[in-house]
Amino acid sequence: MNTVFEPKLLLDWLSPQLPNMLRTLETFVRSESPSTEKAAADICAQVIAAEWNKRDVAVELLQQKNRGAHLRIAYVPGNAKPRSQLLVLGHYDTVYATDTLAKMPFRTAAGRIYGPGVFDMKAGIVQALFALDAIQHSGVALAKRIVFLWTSDEEIGSESSRKLLETEALRSDAVFVLEPALGLKGLLKTARKGVGEAEIIVHGRASHAGLAPEKGVNAIHELALQIALVKKWNDLPRGVSANVGLVTGGTRSNVIPDHARAVLDLRALRIADMRKIEKQLRGLRPILTGARLSVRGGFNRAPLEHKISAALFQRAALLAKAMGLTIGEGTAGGGSDGNLTAALHVPTLDGLGAVGDGAHSPGEYVVARTMPQRAALLAALLLHS
Repeated sequence: MNTVFEPKLLLDWLSPQLPNMLRTLETFVRSESPSTEKAAADICAQVIAAEWNKRDVAVELLQQKNRGAHLRIAYVPGNAKPRSQLLVLGHYDTVYATDTLAKMPFRTAAGRIYGPGVFDMKAGIVQALFALDAIQHSGVALAKRIVFLWTSDEEIGSESSRKLLETEALRSDAVFVLEPALGLKGLLKTARKGVGEAEIIVHGRASHAGLAPEKGVNAIHELALQIALVKKWNDLPRGVSANVGLVTGGTRSNVIPDHARAVLDLRALRIADMRKIEKQLRGLRPILTGARLSVRGGFNRAPLEHKISAALFQRAALLAKAMGLTIGEGTAGGGSDGNLTAALHVPTLDGLGAVGDGAHSPGEYVVARTMPQRAALLAALLLHS
């Protein structure tokens, strides 16, 4: 068994594997996997499992009642009985409905690979697969078990997978998230905003707007006053936003409305700010006499704070340099399952997946030449963690 660890050798081995990586990616993308279509997602899970089963790993298809199966893949080298593990985390579900391939086919053009879910995040799964190949080819001894977890419902909130991924994270020394990189420079995501959704619901009292306006309590007026308060919570330089994205209420212009509702998108870059917003949300009280107010929801993903990723990023930067690559870091405004593992205080590094652009759009693509580089970086991190 070779015990000499040279990161550059991983990239040297992986670079000629690009054609094989692209063939595997095409297989995965052609198996459509919408989050909300269980039958299609289950088929895709089987397609992905079949590819991993070609390796010396233990593959489990964890069936779900209403969602596609989750995939848990464990690699334990030789006869070792490691006491700890590393978690490689991602999802195979996409935002695209079945038959999207008809109008958004898998294709290659000018070094870019297009197709539904190619960037977010099936290319990441392919990179992880070939990272494992590189590890096995290297002959370097692994001290820890590696668990690869591919879930089926990340795009719709991870309801059926959250307990599973949190359980695996708590067993792990570190979590590597194969969500797409940040921008075409391939930045790793060392911080993510916490994300939530809340409703403000107002009940007033209906009355005729002309004959007896004094008998009514205008729910829309009350809601407008509450929205004015919420607007003051925004602090964009600090990464705090409370966006009122939907407002409904009333029935006719000549009726004092007895109900109104607003839906808020909540974001915060720091856990302290998240808690402050939630306290302010619960502290809202009616302003108009006779109005009643209720609040639902809140944050469902805590922020991934920079401190939880800092050490892993520094390790990644040094390994990338040893391979002749440069890697940077950035902050993402959206959440991922990495937010959930970071909230458990498990070191988490996100954005290790594909380099590309256009997630959730008809122009979604991956930069093909970067795939071996990203696979090599992941392999190096797994060997050096």
